Amino acid sequence: MLIYSAMAVYTLAFLAHIAEWVFGSRSAVGRTAAAITSGAGAAQRATVTVQAGGQRGATAVLERPKIVTRSAAGSRDVPDGPGAAGGTEQGDVYGRIAVGLTVLAFLFHAVGVLFRALSVRRAPWGNMYEFSTTFAMVAVATYLVLLVLKKNVRWIGLPLVTTVLLDLGLAVSVLYTASDQLVPALHSYWLWIHVSCAIISGAALYIGAVSTLLYLFRDRYEAQLENPEGKQYRQAVKSVLARVPSAASLDKFAYRINATVFPLWTFTIIAGAIWAEAAWGRYWGWDPKEVWSFITWVAYACYLHARATAGWKGRKAAYLALIAFACYLFNYYGVNIFITGKHSYAGV
Repeated sequence: MLIYSAMAVYTLAFLAHIAEWVFGSRSAVGRTAAAITSGAGAAQRATVTVQAGGQRGATAVLERPKIVTRSAAGSRDVPDGPGAAGGTEQGDVYGRIAVGLTVLAFLFHAVGVLFRALSVRRAPWGNMYEFSTTFAMVAVATYLVLLVLKKNVRWIGLPLVTTVLLDLGLAVSVLYTASDQLVPALHSYWLWIHVSCAIISGAALYIGAVSTLLYLFRDRYEAQLENPEGKQYRQAVKSVLARVPSAASLDKFAYRINATVFPLWTFTIIAGAIWAEAAWGRYWGWDPKEVWSFITWVAYACYLHARATAGWKGRKAAYLALIAFACYLFNYYGVNIFITGKHSYAGV
């Protein structure tokens, strides 16, 4: 019941985030940024003419927004966008409402996961239903922690809440499993260590994947500003892309998330091997779950290596990051549902 309540509040947060994007038209800072990017890159100040009642009004001088340098080859100076609210008061109000509703939904969500743990008297991630609900909870918790740390991540709110709703909807409709005890192999303290690390890693990697995907769109948008005669995004898409952080900021944020979480994912695999030895008498048996966990590890290792290689920075590295996260998703959904192995604890 609490999970359904959380879904209802997440839905309200989703609508509030939509309102934030719709009503948060591009602010003066955003217009100035576009002017700087499209040709006035050397200027340090931009002049904006204020229109009032159809009459030409006073001229206000705006400071140039903070500049960050694109990390990919062929650097360009591009300012961050003004955010989902666009710098407008109305958009900001809707954004704050969305965050408040997300916090409330998270509380319902967390209590629901806690009650599930109490009902089964074990860690609440023994099957796909429990893993999915806990995964979504940790993803939201990661987002809220970043907000508390005053990181510029409110733009993640809409894709995050959308994904959480889809995840919980799938969990309660397709993956639901009644409270029950675990198979003997899972009765171990390693369940708390190994699976919790996998959930935390996946939640953080999801945030990195969203940032990487937006980086690809924003990078192309910035390229279009440099070449206005080429193929252009539609105006609605431009309005959204103009308000997210610059390609450089998104790229750097995604890299920091993935690089920070990679050691934890490495430990997750090591902990799983130790648990396998205790449960089945061998550290590694090429079980499908073990294989795809290793494939995911290799994919992220390739991404991190690519970031250190000049010819693979930027979009090429971003594609590797998305492939790596796709491996993580297949390791969870594909292996659990479609492939039979020692880790077949889906419960569906």
